[in-house]
Parts: sequence; structure tokens; C-alpha cells
Amino acid sequence: MPILEIKHLEKSFGDHQVLKDISFDVSKGDVTCIIGSSGSGKSTLLRCINFLEEPTSGTILYHGKNAATEWKKTEYNSKVGMVFQSFNLFGNMTALQNCVVGQQKVLSRNKADAEKQALRFLEKVGMAEYRNARPAQLSGGQKQRVAIARALCMDPEILLFDEPTSALDPEMVGEVLNVMKDLAAAGMTMLIVTHEMSFARDVASRILFMDGGVIVEDESPAVLFTAPKQPRTQEFLRRVLERQL
Repeated sequence: MPILEIKHLEKSFGDHQVLKDISFDVSKGDVTCIIGSSGSGKSTLLRCINFLEEPTSGTILYHGKNAATEWKKTEYNSKVGMVFQSFNLFGNMTALQNCVVGQQKVLSRNKADAEKQALRFLEKVGMAEYRNARPAQLSGGQKQRVAIARALCMDPEILLFDEPTSALDPEMVGEVLNVMKDLAAAGMTMLIVTHEMSFARDVASRILFMDGGVIVEDESPAVLFTAPKQPRTQEFLRRVLERQL
């Protein structure tokens, strides 16, 4: 059984329908990259999966149970973690404290265990030496690595990444992508909205191309990047690959 099942998901803001009948599954160890032009519904899809936005209709199943009605929100959100484009770190807390606070509040871990877990994951993302730094003292790439460590501290089964490198200076993109590559190699299940086509081609097990609120194409990177079937996919890749690859 898939870990996550998205069934006929739709989202409208007033009269504007952003997501139209979205259905797909996520299995353990999948690295699914979601690509498409700005405004195609990619980020809204992730925000609906994490219930930061309330879906207009459709169902999200986590381990076969309705995520909206059969799971506690805090439990679901710790298991389906989110890494944001803009980091969303607490500015008045150190890197270590940012990684500890959720564990204590949501998972009821004692401080010693929470700090041990936090240091483990700060080490994993190469940020242990900055444990006492506040976000204002860190570069964008460093902040995003702390944000990834914070998400990992909650023992997620799936990590959602919403354009995790788009707010970074170009020279900092690589350090974040390398952390994500390591997570993929270690078997972390990930759903990633990204504009980084080289990363998607090299790391994804599957790519969803979205356009106009629908999934136009759902293929392996080998197929999507060499023989996309749909004209909209072909045109998007032609424009993007000219710039990136």
C-alpha cells in the first residue's frame, strides 16, 4: 500500500480553480519531483497535502486513513514534514533551539533527548558548528539546512520541499541540493517542488509535470527528459533546459 494517496484533489480560491482533479500515490522511498511553470499549482498542491490550505474537494489518505478526519493534525504534520522556500525559522532562537522546540511541544520529548536529536541532524546537514547561531547570523543556504534538520528532528516519514532553493543565491543552491541528494540516497521519501532540472533528472525516481492545475505528465526522469509525450511538456522543457542544462 502507498504511504500517501491523493485522490481527486481540487482547490479553488473564490472563482479561480488552482487544482483540478489531482490524483497520484507516493510509496516508501519515492523521490517525486513536481515541475512546471509558475502558477501551475505546484506549491498549492504541497500546501493542500500538508493542510496549510484546506482542499476544496478530494481526499488525502495517509497509510489508508483519511488525513483530514482520521489522524490528529499534529501527528500527521510531524509525519508529513515540510521545508519551506523562505525557511520559516524562529528569529529569536538559535539553530539548536529551532530544532528542539517542535520536538518538545509536539512529540513531548524531554529537553536532553530533543537536543541530542537536534545535534544529530544539525551534524548530518553540516550545521553542528553553528548550533548557537541565530538565523540573522546565517546565510540563506545555512538557514535552509537548519530548516531541513528541524524537519528531520520530527521523525517524518515523508518530507515535502516547496522550492527549497528558489530564495537562495546561486552559489548556495548546491549546498542545499547536496543535503537533499544525501537524504534521497538514504531512502527518505520526498515530494519536491523544484525548478532545478538537473537535480530532478539525477535524483528523482518520478517526475510530475503540472500545467494549469492538472498533472499533464507523470513519468520517470529518463522518459520525461528524453521523450516527453505532451506538447506542453516539450515546450516547457525546451525553454527551461536552454537556461539550465
